[in-house]
Amino acid sequence: MTPTGKRAERNRQAIVAAARDLFIRDGFDAGMDQIAASAAVSKVTVYNHFTSKEELFTEVVGQAMGEAHTTMAEVRARLADTGDIREALLRTARALVEAATDPARMALRNLVTAELRRFPDLGKTYQQQGPAHSARALGQLFGDLCDRGQLRITDIEVAVIHFFSLTIYPHLIVGSIGAALPADLADRVITEGVEVFLSRYQGGM
Repeated sequence: MTPTGKRAERNRQAIVAAARDLFIRDGFDAGMDQIAASAAVSKVTVYNHFTSKEELFTEVVGQAMGEAHTTMAEVRARLADTGDIREALLRTARALVEAATDPARMALRNLVTAELRRFPDLGKTYQQQGPAHSARALGQLFGDLCDRGQLRITDIEVAVIHFFSLTIYPHLIVGSIGAALPADLADRVITEGVEVFLSRYQGGM
């Protein structure tokens, strides 16, 4: 049975934080004994919370993606107070790009890619807790804007892919080789990407 209580929760979060740092530094070869030592708990305590390294990695990914999803939820909530569709989409794109290019998240993404052959389920986990979750949140945001007559979208799923392609994917492609777009170019990609998106989907066309 998974331990409960305040002390148990502190131990769990210490384990996850230590695992995140070690996975990023050493890859999936980081040992559970290393993680336990870094978290200042026993190896038994680690296994009381997580039955396998795969389960622990899933929790690390889930928490990392959860931080990004919180940002997206805040953006969606703020949209209720603005009538400026362009500014709303720019804010959304910048929040998504900031989350996607966070060095720790990029390192985890690259780790998943590197380990797909050995652990194919890691890719499924990352997809479900990362990109798929973000796509659903963005789709809900587009639905809100369609309801307000600010966007006209017949296929939300395709529109989400278009938005990602125009604003985020260039960063992910460059980030996969350990590089980054220059700041000025990164901003132009977002700005022009939103303009192209609006030219296709803005309501009232």
